[in-house]
Amino acid sequence: IGFPTGVVPVPIVASAILFDLGIGNPQVYPDEHMGYAACQQATTAPPAQGNAGAGIGATAGKILGMNQAMKSGIGTASMRLSGGIVIGALVAVNPLGDVIHPETGKILCGARTLKKGPVQIGKSDSFADTLSVLNSLAGRSILHFASRQNTVIGVVATNAKLSKEQANYVAMMAQDGLAMSIRPAHCLLDGDTLFVMATGEKRTDPNIIGAYSAQVVARAIVNAVLFAQSSGGLPCAADYL
Repeated sequence: IGFPTGVVPVPIVASAILFDLGIGNPQVYPDEHMGYAACQQATTAPPAQGNAGAGIGATAGKILGMNQAMKSGIGTASMRLSGGIVIGALVAVNPLGDVIHPETGKILCGARTLKKGPVQIGKSDSFADTLSVLNSLAGRSILHFASRQNTVIGVVATNAKLSKEQANYVAMMAQDGLAMSIRPAHCLLDGDTLFVMATGEKRTDPNIIGAYSAQVVARAIVNAVLFAQSSGGLPCAADYL
C-alpha cells in the first residue's frame, strides 16, 4: 500500500521527509524500539555530522542517476551575534543539484561525469555540473525522467523571541541558504523544507535573524558534504580533499 517510488511503495502522509531508499536496504524501517533507543541516547554533545542520523542515506547530484551521484549527509552550523543572539541550523542534504562553496561557487559534491576515473575535487571536468546538464538537449530529456526522490530538509533554532508570523518569515529568509550552497535549488524535483524554532530569550529584529539564518544554513549544508563518508558505492568530497 502506498505510492510507487521505484524502490518500495511509500504511504502518503502529511509530513516532511527525506527520501533515501536508494542506498542500503529499503526494507529496513525505523520502529518503536529504534525511537526509544534514540531518546535514551540523547545528549548535549554537538550533533554528529555526515553519515549520521538522517544523513545516512543522503546523496547529492542525481541528475544523471544514482550511479553518478555522490554521498552527502547531515550538517550543522551555528553563529553568535551581538546581544547574545545565537542561531543554529541542522540540515539533511539530499538534493538533485550540486553542493557548491558559497564563496567560490566551486562544486564540492554533485553529479559526476560519465567518464571513467575518480572525481578530483577542484577539477571542473570531474563534475557534470547539473546546471550545464539541464541546459543541454540531453538534460531537458533527462529532466522528464529525473526522480522526485530529492529533499533538503532542516531546522533553524534561535534564542531570539519570534512570533509565529515572524518565525515563518525567518524560515522563508533561511531558505536563501539553499540557493547560496546548492545549484540549482528549489527545483520541482526537490522537496526543500526548513522549519524555525525560537526559545524567546532575546529580543531582536526578525530581519536580522532571517538574514544570518541564510548564512548558517549554507554553512550547515557545506558541512554535511565535507563530513560525509563514501557509502553505497558512492564517493564523497572528503575522499579527494
